[in-house]
Amino acid sequence: MPAGQGLRAKTRDLFSRGFRQKGVIPPSGYLRTFKIGDYVDIKANSSIHKGMPFKYYQGKTGRVWNVTKRAVGIEINKIVRGIQLKKRLHLRIEHVQLSRCREGFLARRASNDKLRAEAKKKGEPVPFMKRQPQGPREATVVSGANLES
Repeated sequence: MPAGQGLRAKTRDLFSRGFRQKGVIPPSGYLRTFKIGDYVDIKANSSIHKGMPFKYYQGKTGRVWNVTKRAVGIEINKIVRGIQLKKRLHLRIEHVQLSRCREGFLARRASNDKLRAEAKKKGEPVPFMKRQPQGPREATVVSGANLES
């Protein structure tokens, strides 16, 4: 028999809840606040069927463009036939969590501002702050190697 082609086809592992994570959601899951412009990760909670995203959007990160009573509107980029489309969808807040994708950028920006302010205070030119690739490791010499074959 061929595989099913339904909306939740082949999602046995994708939507499964973790060990000791099954059952009713605690109230803290409903008491989160989202603001327009926040970055959020889509992580479907399979115990709540209402407002659940389609399986393609699982794990995607988007930006909040609308906030309603029980849901948030999220804008996501989706590539269809080589074209990047902006998709807007509403998901209930049980299926969404705040993203940590900007933490590194915000920390880097704060440290750069601090360095810039210190340089300006001392009257020095602004230091070079762009990120650089790590580059190759330092060379080492292996000594006393007795190779066994």
